Amino acid sequence: MALFLSNTINKIDKKGRVSVPASFRAVLQTQESPGVVLFRSLHQPIVEGCSFERMMQLSQQYDSLSLEPTATQNNYQSFIFAEAQLLSFDAEGRISIPPSLLEHASIVDQIAFVGRGATFELWNPEQFKAHHEELRNKLQQGGSNE
Repeated sequence: MALFLSNTINKIDKKGRVSVPASFRAVLQTQESPGVVLFRSLHQPIVEGCSFERMMQLSQQYDSLSLEPTATQNNYQSFIFAEAQLLSFDAEGRISIPPSLLEHASIVDQIAFVGRGATFELWNPEQFKAHHEELRNKLQQGGSNE
């Protein structure tokens, strides 16, 4: 399984398009995956992203639960799949992110793509920088993010 690694800041053009980093596109553009899936995060003012394949895996995991799903699992599944937006790449590897997602993450003219392994996040670059430094300081002091 390919992973999303590192972080990159890209500009959003006047038409609202942004170039997805080449390393992310390499993970996202497969025969099984027609594009990128984005949705609002429940935990932070960011946008979460993954491949279509990852969404298929989530769906299969929910379908294979041997017991009745808990209310929380059911709510999470309902939220994620209702929120998810499948976006296609143009010939230059760009996507047009819906304004509602950009507003949720306070993204205006630049966007930070942040790898998280099997998924990635889209941040306002200044908010990501502050969050990342805060997290780094906590981890250096032996604390958790809780």
